[in-house]
Amino acid sequence: MNILKLIPKYTLVIGLAMMSSCNDRLDEVNINPNGLDLSKANPNLLMPTVMTSAAMEYLKLGYGDVGGVAQHIQHDGWHEGVNSYGWGPQDWTAWYNMLRNNQLMLERATTIDSKFHMGVALTMKAFVFGTITDLWGDAPYTAAITGAKVDGTVTPVYDSQEVIYRGIIEDLKQASAHFATKDNSAYLTNYDVYYAGDASKWQKFANSLLLRYYMRISAKLPDVAKAGIESIYSSGIYIKLPSEDAVMNYLGTTADLSWPGAIQWDAQQTNFRRIKPAQTLVSKLLSNNDPRLTVWIAPVHCQWVADESLTVPLDEFIRKDGVIQTGIVSLTDIQYQTQIKAGAKFTRHYNPKLYTGTGTDAINTGLYVGIPAGMRQPDFYNRNPTTGQVVQNQHVSQLADVYRGSTGGILKARLMSASETSFILAEAAQKGWTAGTAKEHYENGIKNSLTTWGIESKYAAYIAEKNVAFNNSLAQIIDQKWIASWTVGTEAWFDFRRTGLPALVAGNASTENVLPVRFNYGDNELNFNGSNADAAINKLEVTSHSGLRGKNSQWSKPWLVQGTGKPW
Repeated sequence: MNILKLIPKYTLVIGLAMMSSCNDRLDEVNINPNGLDLSKANPNLLMPTVMTSAAMEYLKLGYGDVGGVAQHIQHDGWHEGVNSYGWGPQDWTAWYNMLRNNQLMLERATTIDSKFHMGVALTMKAFVFGTITDLWGDAPYTAAITGAKVDGTVTPVYDSQEVIYRGIIEDLKQASAHFATKDNSAYLTNYDVYYAGDASKWQKFANSLLLRYYMRISAKLPDVAKAGIESIYSSGIYIKLPSEDAVMNYLGTTADLSWPGAIQWDAQQTNFRRIKPAQTLVSKLLSNNDPRLTVWIAPVHCQWVADESLTVPLDEFIRKDGVIQTGIVSLTDIQYQTQIKAGAKFTRHYNPKLYTGTGTDAINTGLYVGIPAGMRQPDFYNRNPTTGQVVQNQHVSQLADVYRGSTGGILKARLMSASETSFILAEAAQKGWTAGTAKEHYENGIKNSLTTWGIESKYAAYIAEKNVAFNNSLAQIIDQKWIASWTVGTEAWFDFRRTGLPALVAGNASTENVLPVRFNYGDNELNFNGSNADAAINKLEVTSHSGLRGKNSQWSKPWLVQGTGKPW
C-alpha cells in the first residue's frame, strides 16, 4: 500500500519530528515533547513512525553492506564495506530509537486495552530486537529501554543471544494471541502502513516471524525449534501468499523516503551506478535459466564479441551496429539508453588468440555480467575503459531500470514473505519434522517468489529446469531461498552463517578469506557503556580470522554459531 496516501499529513509530520529528534544516547526519549502529550498519546499516531523506520533500515541492510556479504550485489565505487567487509564499529542507534517509540506505543496500547496495538507493538519489538541480536550478538534487552543511569549516561546490561531469542519468541506468541481476538476496534484508518488494520494478516506476520526465529536457533536449541515450527505449521496461520507479505511502499517525496539509489534525487546517478549485481548471483541465474534475471538485472550496454579476424588484441573503440565509432571508447549511460531503445546494438571486439588475460582479467562476453565478489579494483573489471565513477562500466550490467525509480511497483521494503516461510517449512520437512512435504514447500517457495516479481507464468518452465527440479537436498533449498531473498540479503547472510550454504567465497580484497558473521559493537557502546560492552565482547569466540580487531571483530563468533562448526 502507498503510505503517502494512507498517512494524514499531521501524522507524518509527527512521525518525522520524532525521527529527527534521535540522539545517540539511550537515555534520550525519541519523541518531540512539544508535539505530543506522552501520557495521552494515541498508539495509532506512533504506528507509522515505528513501521516505516524498521522497514527502511531493514531494506538498507539487504541492499547495502549485507547484500554484499550475501553476494547479491557489489559496488564498483566506494566498495570497501560491500565488497570486502572493511567494517569498523557500527552503532545501533537507529534500531534502539525505534524501540523507544515502540515501547511508548505498547504502553499506551496496554493502558487503553487495545489488543490490536499491543499485538503490533510486540511484533515490531520482536522484529527490531531480532535484527539487533542477529547483527551484533548479545545486546541490551531486558534493560534496553530504561537502563540504569550512571553519571547521566544510560548503561544497560547486555542479555545473551539465547535470552533475547527466547524473549522474541514469547513476545510473538503473545502478539499472535492478541491478533487472534480480531479486535481492532481502537484502530483508526490510514495508520497501518503494512496491513491497513487487518488483524488476521498481522497474526500471519507474527507467526511467520516465529518460523524465522525458530529456524534461526535450530542448531542451538533444536527441540525448541522443532516443536515451535511444528506448532505454527499445524495452526495453518502464517504467510502463504505474496498478497500477505509484510511490505512497505516508499513515499518517493524526498531522497530519504525513496528507494535507495533513486536517480530523481541524484543528478549524476552515481548512487545507482555503483550498485552492480554480483557475478555469483548472475552466474546462478544464468545457469538455471532463471526468469528473475531480466526483472532484476539489465543487459550490458556494450557486449564483448570474440573475433579471430581482429589484427589487434582489443578494439580501441566501440562499434555501433558493427561499425567502429572512431574516437569513441564509451558513451554515457543516458546516451546508451537512448540509442539502445531506438534499436542500436553496441559491441566491442577482441581476438581470443591475441588477448591472453586470465582470472579477473579474462573477458566476459555475456549479455548479463556481474562483478566478481571482493575484487580489489572492481571499476576496472571486464576491461572497462572508463574507470572511476564519472561514466558507468559499459561492459558490466547495471540493475534493471526499475531500480532507478523512487517508488511504486516492485520497489518495496520487504520484512517477511510467503517465499521465505515456504522455504523455512521446506527445510523443516527436509529435517524430518512434522511440517508437510519438503517438495511441496520448496516448489511453493519458488512459485511465491516468481509471483512476487510478476513472472508467475514462468513457473512451470522454471521448475522443470535440471538444477531446479527438487532433489531433496538442503543445499538446493537454501540455494533457492538465497535467490529469492533478493533485496533481503540479511536473511541470506543469516542462513549462510548457520548452514554454510550457499558455499560463498570471499574475494581477494577481503582481509580474511572467509565471510564475516556479525557487526562490530559501535563506538557509542564502547565509549559510554564500556563495562557492559566489554562483557559481551569477552563472550565472543575469537577465531583465526578475528584479526587485528581482536574479539570485537566481524569474524568473531557469537553464541548463535559457537560450537556449530558453521559457516567455517
